Amino acid sequence: MKTINKLTILKNAISTKQFCRNFLLVLFLFSSINHLSAIPPSFTTKNIKFLSEGDSLAGTIFKPDHISAAVVIVHGSGQEKRMIEFATLLAKNGIAVLTYDKRGVGESAGVYAGPEVGTNNVDASNLNLLSLDASAAVNILSTYLSNNQIPIGLIGGSQAGWIIPLAAEKNKKVKFMTIFSGALITVKEQLRFQFYTNGNSNFWDTHTEEDARKHTMTDPDKYEFIDTDPLNVLSKLSIPGIWIFGGKDIQVPVNLSIEHLNTLKSKGKRYEYKLFPTLGHNTAFSKSEEPMKDAVKWMKNIKTSTTSQKH
Repeated sequence: MKTINKLTILKNAISTKQFCRNFLLVLFLFSSINHLSAIPPSFTTKNIKFLSEGDSLAGTIFKPDHISAAVVIVHGSGQEKRMIEFATLLAKNGIAVLTYDKRGVGESAGVYAGPEVGTNNVDASNLNLLSLDASAAVNILSTYLSNNQIPIGLIGGSQAGWIIPLAAEKNKKVKFMTIFSGALITVKEQLRFQFYTNGNSNFWDTHTEEDARKHTMTDPDKYEFIDTDPLNVLSKLSIPGIWIFGGKDIQVPVNLSIEHLNTLKSKGKRYEYKLFPTLGHNTAFSKSEEPMKDAVKWMKNIKTSTTSQKH
């Protein structure tokens, strides 16, 4: 009987000891989870709505804890919603962002123009309307920045290459431009080049620069609309800008665009470019991280040189 009691007491002691260990482990894990959840994120987000040309546009503001620059993301062609992944990447690098659904897309009101709905989205009137949307976005983003010395810029790719300069001309708050694969030629010239390459990823293996340029400048236009020449606006702006190109681009004639950019630079414009010879049109989201890293570095370093600049 005594042996049984001793065994019972021993078992109870072991159970109590094991329970204490488990309880302490649970407490440790719980306190660790609480500690982790208490660490503030590197940025906060806020869904907003703002007016542009009588229509309500919906977007999200990404606000890092420590802001070195701020940008509005301008869409390319197509029915594009707000670019959350792009904005997240920028916010993690200390850049405040406003990204919004294009008019007529997602939660944004207005009418979307594009080939999917049988309308022309590169007519001058539509590009101008989209630039007004970008300008309105800049105004609303500026109200969410606690420091008015933070430079606000515009960032985007492809079709945004025409829209961004138009928006910068309209809004003096815009202090810089970051453009991926944007054409420095007229819309009609770009379409001639795009129709000639016809989506052939191996185009540059079988064609020369001279051949492509000839077709870009002389092919008959398939569509008639009011054209836009970005050089008209870019020759007037004094804010800095960077263009990031891929040498294998089959939507934008890169060498011709760079020539125009160099001409503007020779006239004192603070425009720069980076050329990645092996990349195509989608430089911003290619397999290489270098284009985006270069863009982020440039935007963060532009801080002190833009705050006192005028258009």
